[in-house]
Amino acid sequence: MVLEERQMLVGLLEKGMYVSRLDRDWVGTPFPFQGFEIKSDEDIELLAAYCTSVFIDVAKSLVADRPSTRVSSAPRNVFPPRGPEYHNTVDVKDEMPKAREVHADLRALAERIADDVRNGRRLEPGVVREAIEPMVESLLRNSDALFWLMALMKRDDYAYSHAVNCSALAAAFGRHLALPREVLVELATGGFLLDAGMATLPGDVVNHDGKLDPDAMQLMREHVQRSMELLDQAGVTGKWARELVAAHHERHDGSGYPQGLAGDRIPLAGRMGGVVDTYDALRSDRPHRNGESRHGALQALYRARDRMFQAEVVEQFLQCLGVYPTGSLVELNTGEVGVVMAQNQVRRLRPRLMLLLDRDKKPYTPYRDVDLMQYGVDLADGGVKIAQALEPGTYGLRPEDLFL
Repeated sequence: MVLEERQMLVGLLEKGMYVSRLDRDWVGTPFPFQGFEIKSDEDIELLAAYCTSVFIDVAKSLVADRPSTRVSSAPRNVFPPRGPEYHNTVDVKDEMPKAREVHADLRALAERIADDVRNGRRLEPGVVREAIEPMVESLLRNSDALFWLMALMKRDDYAYSHAVNCSALAAAFGRHLALPREVLVELATGGFLLDAGMATLPGDVVNHDGKLDPDAMQLMREHVQRSMELLDQAGVTGKWARELVAAHHERHDGSGYPQGLAGDRIPLAGRMGGVVDTYDALRSDRPHRNGESRHGALQALYRARDRMFQAEVVEQFLQCLGVYPTGSLVELNTGEVGVVMAQNQVRRLRPRLMLLLDRDKKPYTPYRDVDLMQYGVDLADGGVKIAQALEPGTYGLRPEDLFL
């Protein structure tokens, strides 16, 4: 009988799931080689100390909502061979001034491009790359600073913030996959321009609140081709950038557009772009709904794996951002509340936080900068850890209202 198993991030594990394999050798871990059932939160915390992800035996898992049964006995080679790993070379706080500068430059460029497109002016070749490269360099120095800044910025215009966010997310995703620097620049360029063609469409279509009629939907879908034409104007010839823009609305099950591609027929850049675009769209407030929390948006992507998005791509994106992405509002098991400032690459369930409220929900003055790798490790029951992600606005806190 073929073993049915699913690879899952440690942060998404539940009691009752049966661990059949680790993402590393069993040797050097305290776990039984034959596999084991997760029976407590402590089991999950211990797994997090040794692994980023594990493989779950579907048949032996006791939880009612079992993991998807799309199974492989061995991981597929979805991604290119990894290049040299990137490591943060400066502290998140030290990189913040430069991150602020590149964010402002990209935001200004997004507004300028939209204005040029609406008024029939051609885009200048090279102008996008000139703004993208400093952003990529900032991400290479520290992968958290720009996302911390994005968490603090008010999303006052979806089109502009979406361009900047998708650009940074696409580059960070490529960094996580250890893709070459030039590919990161191309991914960032594609993310920045993926919806540029929207500026050519009538405002009542783009800003429509609710379901579009068939004619308006067909017009909306034309933004992909119009974005490709703008890439030509801007002199963007890179394969990764062009494939990201062309295929970011294709879906794993073939339900997307413009070509209805499915599975591996969708270029990898397009698969990555679809996840990035959807994540930021879920995060954004729109006229008809409030945006999801970072944790909630990741959960929505995870539920859509193997249907809208390739599972391996979703899982790597979750690993890229962390179970609790930078900027997430979280509550600790002590009752304290804080915002995630930076990821811990060794133990992703123990990030660096800015604590805002004490256990009685009274503000810390000043706020406290703590690393969960060290904070409260001497306490019983495994020390201080994140108990839950909170929706923005909980206890009157929204990260974007706190510091800028």
